[in-house]
Amino acid sequence: MEIKANGERLWNTLMEMAKIGPGECGGNRRLALTDEDIEGRKLFQKWAADAGCTIRQDTMGNIFARRDGKSRDKAPVLSGSHLDTQPAGGRFDGILGVLGALEAVRSLNDHGIETVSPVEIVVWTNEEGARFAPSMMGSGVFAGIYEEDEIYKNKDPEGVTVEDELRRTSQIGDVTCKSFPIKAYYELHIEQGPVLENENTSIGVVTGGQGSVWTHITLYGQGSHAGTTPMEYRKDPMMGASRIITELREIIRSHSAAVGTVGRLETYPASINTIPGSVFFTVDTRHPNEKILMQINQDLKKTVNSVCSAEGLENDFKNIVINPTVEFHQDCVSNVRQSADSLGYSHRDIVSGAGHDACHVNHVAPTGMIFIPCEGGLSHDEAENTTPEHVSAGADVLLNSVMASAGA
Repeated sequence: MEIKANGERLWNTLMEMAKIGPGECGGNRRLALTDEDIEGRKLFQKWAADAGCTIRQDTMGNIFARRDGKSRDKAPVLSGSHLDTQPAGGRFDGILGVLGALEAVRSLNDHGIETVSPVEIVVWTNEEGARFAPSMMGSGVFAGIYEEDEIYKNKDPEGVTVEDELRRTSQIGDVTCKSFPIKAYYELHIEQGPVLENENTSIGVVTGGQGSVWTHITLYGQGSHAGTTPMEYRKDPMMGASRIITELREIIRSHSAAVGTVGRLETYPASINTIPGSVFFTVDTRHPNEKILMQINQDLKKTVNSVCSAEGLENDFKNIVINPTVEFHQDCVSNVRQSADSLGYSHRDIVSGAGHDACHVNHVAPTGMIFIPCEGGLSHDEAENTTPEHVSAGADVLLNSVMASAGA
């Protein structure tokens, strides 16, 4: 039995959430555990309670809103994502997954459908990693990938710890953050890339996610006067960084489907007439093949050592996050594909280029994801956009996938 969600209601709910933490150019700024993030969380909990859900919160601040099924003792079907955003983020990244799951529950209520298994909407804490590293923090602790005690100590750029903010905002719940039996987990998301839009395809059936490595690199040289130090006597870490970054592009280009990004670059001291004493920069590398990803990382490390030797520099090279490649559960993938087929939506298999909470949950539960197109493939930007029609189609496929797993 295929039923449809109320796409107009979902769109209006998305736009209502977007009023909280507005950005400067039409997007949103709700960094994890800020007052704006908490305001969004409270609004979601009100909506979930109005839909008849009971709400609990764990010690990482993850929120679970439960709609009971015919068999309360059966493992629930979960669906959700996150409500925190990038510093200049969009209205859909993560938020669509949470409010799409809310719409699934609302639609089940509208149609008077009682599922066999309970259905739970989940809001994961700090998916973005924009304020606190690492990203996908709440789902990572839940899945046993990170230790909660260690995560609590992590600090934002102002020196505030995760635990500080969880306590300040009263987000530490009564339930220990750890995995429990889950029948299936589904996450609805914008693609964050251009493939679906370019191919005029409504639904991406996500088969897995590519691996990623985040690296912090610091180069140490010798600070000195910019006007009085001849070029041949310099130990300039900025020149070393420029050579490494240029070579990184060539490393990435030598592997099909690889991507690499330098997202932060900081000099010390940051003075126009001083040769920097040190340079810090970040590197994000990704590839769907884990062996190739590790080779890229090894090649990068060799390049750093080679350039530093040539430039007379020292370096500190740290892999701060290594996320392996992910293959989603075939039953969940099949449910998404069959739902799209039955509803008459065009679809294609696709591998996620971005990390998602689903990638962590996949370690402890059968998992699937649904992508919808986004305008120009843009995300992590206030210009991020999609259409009510795409949102509605994604919600329909999510609803029917949840029903397939929960039994209706």
